[in-house]
Amino acid sequence: MNERFPNLPSQGEKIVYVKAVDVEDLPRDVRDQVEGLTQIFSVHSSDGQQLALVANRKLAFDLAREHDYAPVNVH
Repeated sequence: MNERFPNLPSQGEKIVYVKAVDVEDLPRDVRDQVEGLTQIFSVHSSDGQQLALVANRKLAFDLAREHDYAPVNVH
């Protein structure tokens, strides 16, 4: 079974994971900086380290690609 899936990162690409985060679950100092949003997106390295918090999914994917990472959505 060697079926190729075009939207998956290729072997050797640096991968980051993009995950939706409810603002209410964030620390108070971060919540204070997020005006009017109920959900933001975090970008994590493959070892789980949080690299960024951004306002929306598109921005998270654009940021990852800008830094030569292959973003993958986490459900």
